Amino acid sequence: MITVTFVRHGESMDNLRSVWAGWSDSPLSNHGMNQARALGESFTDTRLTTIYTSPLKRAHMTATALRDAQPEPKPMIIISPLLKEQHFGAAEGSPWLIRQDPSRTLEEHFADGRYPVLYERTQKFPGGESLDDLAARADEAVRQLLLHHILQAARIGSQDDHIALVSHGLCISEMVAALVKQNHEGTPDTSYRGLRNTAWARVTVQVKGERAGEVVCIDEDDPPLLVKVTDFNRHEHISSVKRQKGGIGSSAYDPKQQKIRDFFGGKAVKDPVEALERSESNAEDEVTLERN
Repeated sequence: MITVTFVRHGESMDNLRSVWAGWSDSPLSNHGMNQARALGESFTDTRLTTIYTSPLKRAHMTATALRDAQPEPKPMIIISPLLKEQHFGAAEGSPWLIRQDPSRTLEEHFADGRYPVLYERTQKFPGGESLDDLAARADEAVRQLLLHHILQAARIGSQDDHIALVSHGLCISEMVAALVKQNHEGTPDTSYRGLRNTAWARVTVQVKGERAGEVVCIDEDDPPLLVKVTDFNRHEHISSVKRQKGGIGSSAYDPKQQKIRDFFGGKAVKDPVEALERSESNAEDEVTLERN
């Protein structure tokens, strides 16, 4: 059996500015770095064998904090572009809007530099990825980064492999679904959306018939697997992490920001409301803290 823990990155500077942040490479905010350290501390007794991470700064910084808190010998960090967030193309860095003006087409919005949430899985911004495109990449990530580990562990009878994948909310929601689809006994009708910053989800995978300590003879490349989601959106480690500056009125506490936080955590956005206000003042607080 192999254990896979999917970890969402900590709060980034772009999270604070309420912009489309897919492949734009914003670092963690001061608060996000504190979240990442708390994450690492909560995993000190959980032995990780390998950490895969998106190359984007917010994920890589989170992965580094996770590895730094591990005992010696520390796990290897492997960077994979397959773990990047959904690419929003021309919308990258532009203000995030939750609702399209019903009197204008999407193309007219794009021409004006306005980028509302796209509610259909096939829709995409110019030059970007649709959710279906992201799902295809997530499926490739599962096959390239995870399945060979699972088969190797079964072939040598290993029960101790624990892989962490540090990625992004939307990408993780698609990867967990892609891994669960490998379950030989059927796929539950469950949504894997809505991770908070540095929250994690855990999945166990084993070859059907595998027993602890026994070597499994596997001749096929796709043996029947038993896949089980054991934990989702675990974030107890950040319960005591307090924002050093900004506090009330920041994106963490502003109800108008909740939907954007849900969206980038991988959660479907429902009941559209007015366009969200940006939190630039809080972002400036974070920049000041970093400079100091």
